[in-house]
Amino acid sequence: MEYTSGAASWQKVLRRAVAGLLPRRPRQRRPGWSIGVPLIAAAAGLLFTTTATTAGGTALREDRRPQLNQLKEERQQQVAASERRAAALREEVERRTNTLAKSDGPIQAQQARAQLNLQAAGFTKLIGTGVTVELNDAPQNNETRAGASNDDLVVHQGDVQAVVNALWAGGAEAMSIMNVRVLATSAVRCVGNTLLLHGRVYSPPFKIVAIGDPAALQQALAGSEGVRLFKDAVDDYQLGYKESVSTVEVPAFEDSTALRSATVPR
Repeated sequence: MEYTSGAASWQKVLRRAVAGLLPRRPRQRRPGWSIGVPLIAAAAGLLFTTTATTAGGTALREDRRPQLNQLKEERQQQVAASERRAAALREEVERRTNTLAKSDGPIQAQQARAQLNLQAAGFTKLIGTGVTVELNDAPQNNETRAGASNDDLVVHQGDVQAVVNALWAGGAEAMSIMNVRVLATSAVRCVGNTLLLHGRVYSPPFKIVAIGDPAALQQALAGSEGVRLFKDAVDDYQLGYKESVSTVEVPAFEDSTALRSATVPR
């Protein structure tokens, strides 16, 4: 225990006594927000760090459609360049084959044999009477959109296939889609509302041309269940369907003729 003396000591004693008689103030508690602010700041910092890492230097809300369109154009240009190179190589092969055929009897015989099958194989341009079918999406300002989904208003892969199959069944001698020669083995695929054919993308309206007996072709179209369903959608959602008879031209087949699979006949 410490002993003090003098006036300073008595003053301390009086101050303590007076303080003991006065009512004590309640101890102030730290408000809740003073604790929450650091937590919120820490969470915000973590969120900003995660967003910056995910974005990788790009804007997350940036519209990527221009980039997709640019990528699409680049791929189309690459396909077009490959097709030009393939055409040049085919011409070179044909030129050298013709040169060899002048001095080689077996090659000349095989050339003559191939010439007889070019038309049947689809490697020659044909002109004749036929049927043209055009399929199109519903107009943008379609008043019947109420209650209709986007799938109801566009041409689908099954619609194009229904027309193509009906024309083949009707005895089509040659056929083209979007002025591209197709064979019975050609694949018709749709990506969204666009058509993918031989590595190229086409937008509606889709034009299908077939050479053959017009009456038989139109009868086959009328008897096709898939074509009938599309015509019903034409009435309900204003999709486009046109069918006409005229003299048409079908180009030669220009895609690859390499075999991907084959079986030996027994």
